[in-house]
Amino acid sequence: MKIPFGKPIIGQAEFNSIKKVLKSSRLVHGSKTEEFEESFSNFVGGGFATSLSSCTSGLHLANIILEIGHNDEVLVPSLSHVATVHAVEYVGAKPIFIDADVETGNIDLNLLQSKVTSKTKALIIVHYLGLPLNMDKVTEFCKKNKIFLIEDCALALGSKFKKKHVGLFGEIGSFSFYPVKHITTAEGGMVISKNKTIIDKVKKFKAFGYDRPLNQRIIPGMYDINLLGYNFRMNEIEAAIGIEQLKRLPSFIKKRSINMNVYKSKIRHINNLRLVDNNLSEAINSYYCAVIILENSLKRKRNQILKILVDKGIGCSIYYPGPIPNFKFYKKKYKTKATEFKNASLFSNASISLPLGPHISKSEINFICQKLKNIVEKFS
Repeated sequence: MKIPFGKPIIGQAEFNSIKKVLKSSRLVHGSKTEEFEESFSNFVGGGFATSLSSCTSGLHLANIILEIGHNDEVLVPSLSHVATVHAVEYVGAKPIFIDADVETGNIDLNLLQSKVTSKTKALIIVHYLGLPLNMDKVTEFCKKNKIFLIEDCALALGSKFKKKHVGLFGEIGSFSFYPVKHITTAEGGMVISKNKTIIDKVKKFKAFGYDRPLNQRIIPGMYDINLLGYNFRMNEIEAAIGIEQLKRLPSFIKKRSINMNVYKSKIRHINNLRLVDNNLSEAINSYYCAVIILENSLKRKRNQILKILVDKGIGCSIYYPGPIPNFKFYKKKYKTKATEFKNASLFSNASISLPLGPHISKSEINFICQKLKNIVEKFS
């Protein structure tokens, strides 16, 4: 049996939509990206949206538009994909790393205030694997300290706090459509904001700094440049895929929730394993994957267990292979110590991420859990 960690679910509707784009005369600057943006805004329940080449480009532009730069500090999670912090480095600001919450993997909100200085300009949060943070506490903290809030929602499409979609709490939220995410456009991203001015600025920055889009040029080929922009646009083929994927997203999220409940029912019967979850009653989790923490003596056997699972055809991963400040680039630059990020290190060194997406069945989850149980008993 082969069970991939993630697998994009592409149907006939996506193929048909791609064919229509390929038969048209417009592969960029077309109506499909606009349609996708409008559909996305409707799905999250408000705000304004614009598509991008990736979630990373969205985070990068968020820092630029909020005028974060040299001599500024940005509070960031130590446990995330490195893109979260790279976006801060791109603009010359200094990331201030915060350890993870031991229960959820999210940034530890109790540590934030102690890291605030006169140079602190923003907080970037990540809803770890689709588990929303307590956004009342986050927004209260940002308001109290008069700093910006950027939400990295790469793994949290469909997640909500108090019925409000993540990404709409701060100045800007950025999403990813990489192949194994909740939906895919092959590559691509989207940013949302309640502030139309912010999204209008993103639209300019993502397209070289053109003073007017293609469809608003009075004389074809004539435009001016009034800012240093980038080439961060999404193309029409990607948007066409995204439109169809978005229609299926509710069923995808429902299946993820069902699959998570199957894991819950099985993992609780296996000794020395803890399934990471968020017990906030106000939260709706979109569950990117199922993460187990190996406890007690099993911690030291993580890599062995991971290899055995892979050898048995079970696609697994680690989220993430190390706290960001312990990666060579950041460790050398900021002289960080591994002991500073105890909880993030726990997730990096003692966790295994298991497949949860709509591509897997209940019987496959039962198979995974049975193999896990056998392995744990062998090492116990």
